[in-house]
Amino acid sequence: MFYFVWPIALVVLSNVIYHICAKSLPQDMDPLASMSITYLISAVSSFFLYFVLNRNVQIVQEWRKTNWSPIVLGLVIVGLEVGMLYAYRAGWEVSKASIVQSSALALILLIVGFFLYGEPLSWNKIVGMVVCLAGLFLMNLKQ
Repeated sequence: MFYFVWPIALVVLSNVIYHICAKSLPQDMDPLASMSITYLISAVSSFFLYFVLNRNVQIVQEWRKTNWSPIVLGLVIVGLEVGMLYAYRAGWEVSKASIVQSSALALILLIVGFFLYGEPLSWNKIVGMVVCLAGLFLMNLKQ
């Protein structure tokens, strides 16, 4: 069970810390300058962890296995990060921004999963989509 749960726990914990950091970015610092520091730290950390966790493998051999996805993923991650930084700069509340984007993402990925990967679209998932939409509507009502 731990093997199944720990990756999601890591994602959740990392996301909480991510949103705290993104919301705490100094207002007078350019978000892209911040990103250059962020990704320099990420690259160095990934490189170091690769060698710590994979003692008998050569990184160049691993790089040769690449396809288009790590390149596009690198570009898309920048879009994710910059989008959230500018969302917070635009005044989004930390309690709403993540929920709105995550709910919208969940709805879109249900459709993507169905059409691209043949994942089943059950009644439970359809009802879940309706609940997500209702939640988004309720969260964004002006009080």
